[in-house]
Amino acid sequence: MTFGQGLLVAVLAVPALGAVAVAATPRDRAARLVGTVAAALTLLAAVPLVFGGRGWVAWSADAPAVRPWHQLDLPWVPGLELRFHLGVDGISWPLVVLTALLTLLCCAYTMWRVPDGGSGRALVALLLVVEVGILGTFLALDLVLFFLFFEVVLLPMYAIIAGWGGADRRRAARKFALYTLFGSVLLLVGVYVVVAAAGTADLVTLTGGAGMSRGTQLAAFTLLALAFAVKSPLWPLHSWLPDAHTQAPTVGSVVLAGVLLKMGTYGLIRVAVGVAPEGARWAAPVLGVLAVAAILIGSLVCLAQSDVKRLIAYSSVGHMGFVLLGVATLTATGIQAALIGNVAHGVITGLLFFLAGAVKDRTGTGTLNELSGLRETAPRLAGLLAFAAIASLGLPGLAGFWGEAFAVIAAVQVGGPLWTTLGVLAAVGGALTAAYFLRLLRQVTHNRPSPAVGRVGPGLAGAELTAWVPLVLLALAIGLAPTLVLGVAEAPVDALIGVVSR
Repeated sequence: MTFGQGLLVAVLAVPALGAVAVAATPRDRAARLVGTVAAALTLLAAVPLVFGGRGWVAWSADAPAVRPWHQLDLPWVPGLELRFHLGVDGISWPLVVLTALLTLLCCAYTMWRVPDGGSGRALVALLLVVEVGILGTFLALDLVLFFLFFEVVLLPMYAIIAGWGGADRRRAARKFALYTLFGSVLLLVGVYVVVAAAGTADLVTLTGGAGMSRGTQLAAFTLLALAFAVKSPLWPLHSWLPDAHTQAPTVGSVVLAGVLLKMGTYGLIRVAVGVAPEGARWAAPVLGVLAVAAILIGSLVCLAQSDVKRLIAYSSVGHMGFVLLGVATLTATGIQAALIGNVAHGVITGLLFFLAGAVKDRTGTGTLNELSGLRETAPRLAGLLAFAAIASLGLPGLAGFWGEAFAVIAAVQVGGPLWTTLGVLAAVGGALTAAYFLRLLRQVTHNRPSPAVGRVGPGLAGAELTAWVPLVLLALAIGLAPTLVLGVAEAPVDALIGVVSR
């Protein structure tokens, strides 16, 4: 086994073994510490995957589009010709690192504060199981294996929302589970259509269509795109998201928004577009229209929200709209916009939910009308909230800018009345994003302190800064040096676009 293959195994085995170790440790605080160490080791294994074995450097038109830097390919179910095939490249690696980082920050956060509803030990164990499912989804290069990892996330995420969430947590958890199961059924049928038609589940072979007929590709893309739209979630299949975010505990909201939603957008790029390119070209105008509808409707709904967490949740609908718009253009610029938009959204929205949780924990409320004057009583917390908000609204120099700007540029570059109009409307949606985040800041941080905010002290806990500072630094680093994401993804994206445009 090579060093890279060992890292691939470690990235999945360490959190899985960590979850078992946490469950077996009798003392709650010690169990949370074990889980945090396991999450840290997972991150240490994920980062070096970027080094060595970059087989996509010598790209040519005849080479396969997916050429992992490292891969592990072992027999899994020989009778069905299924393989345990893992791999990582520039499209998946940033999301792997983001998943490992956010899980570590969430586990570390539980060392300071465990939400009401259950033991911290069970919560950390569930976070590690969720991490295994998400990482496996990003690393799987076998379509059936991809589906199984995709489903691993469902039950533990349901348990996190239902066990440690707010007053209406069980209804929100059921809604999350029902929507996700609906998407799972569509994904399973789509996987069956592809594997039955192509005779293989290997994503390396399938990327580019693998000789499937046009009708098969149209059917497969429709099923796969709908399944991933539910998970992302993309408008109009998004209605489970605000309830899940609002009721989930802080760490649950961070993982849910930061990386779990990215399973859908990643699957749309890697599986739906890659495996059924003719279906993607056929559906591109519809996807573009739906993307812009998500941007505009999400922004308008945010302008009317009265709850901080619901506002941030609905903002995700708009941000995922920019990601979908980039994918719908089927251009290198658009796919790059989607990839950096994914990473930026995970970093910034993860930080926003951490801060929203801190505000609610201190004041006892998340209602905007009951929050004002935070900068007078807690200026450092107000400053961090302002930073996260302006990063999310797309201020140049911060991470949120690149995905939105490139998505609009990609739409305009495609040209024609439809795509030009979509680009202009998406830009209007970007302006509305600025409007609702500035409204949030005016309400929460300005004016005289409300009774709830008047009780808040100026201090920040060391555990809070430990969880927040890495995300602040990442938002700055990606904003100032987008090549951290775009550089590693450039060649794989070119290869993918090469087979999609044939």
